[in-house]
Amino acid sequence: MRTARRLFAAVALAGAALLGPAAPAGLADTATPTPSGSAGGAAAEAGPTEAGTSFRTAAFFRQEQQATAQASTGDYLYWAFPADTGQRPTVTATVTLPEASLRHGASAWRIDVYDGLRRRQPCVYGMQSRTAAKEAATVELSCTLRPVRSAADAWSNDPLPGSYFVRLTVTSLPEEDSGQPFSVRVGATSRDLGGAYATDGALAVPLVPGATDPKAVEARAPEDGWSSGWWSDRWLWTAAGGVLAALAGLAGYTLTRGSGRPAHVPPSA
Repeated sequence: MRTARRLFAAVALAGAALLGPAAPAGLADTATPTPSGSAGGAAAEAGPTEAGTSFRTAAFFRQEQQATAQASTGDYLYWAFPADTGQRPTVTATVTLPEASLRHGASAWRIDVYDGLRRRQPCVYGMQSRTAAKEAATVELSCTLRPVRSAADAWSNDPLPGSYFVRLTVTSLPEEDSGQPFSVRVGATSRDLGGAYATDGALAVPLVPGATDPKAVEARAPEDGWSSGWWSDRWLWTAAGGVLAALAGLAGYTLTRGSGRPAHVPPSA
């Protein structure tokens, strides 16, 4: 029994050591999504100061950067940022409205996010559409997407690695207010979920504009580059499961084999 206790203790310790580093990534999806940047910290890295007017001219920025633009009310503004496998992006936008004395009523604003195939992605958290009262100075919008997968069926509409397009527009306002100037600040952050949403397959290349050109793919990559596609922390879970199974088998064998032939039994019996 003493040997069995030692074996069970070894199993427990091995499980804690092997599963400890991997468990947080697998369980991260249960936490409330929050931007990875700290509030009140240093100013975010500057991004582009102009926005595009279509998918083709979308202004590119990387996560943790802040893109800014000035435009006229009624314009469609476009930006693009990269998102990689295992990330769950959150897009935020702060619109600074024209002076209240110049406006004639409330206005409604909206952000939409599209993947590299220009499929609109649903928001699982956040307020992607809001109405600003006539006296409001700003309106804040946000959209948290589903986790990005390394591969998916064509019909699933799951987010895939590549460029994500952000479109901002006003959806309702008094006709007299159309064309008034406003400014906007847009950013994106991600929570890294690791291998919890990894799949067995991977895209040949991320879904970015000009994906057939390797230089274009690298130019649109996150700051630390695209993931290789084959590694995820599922390897840690697989290795941990194998070790625990071997230790459990050894413990079971030790418990069931007994103490051997009793001393009083003749060898020929």
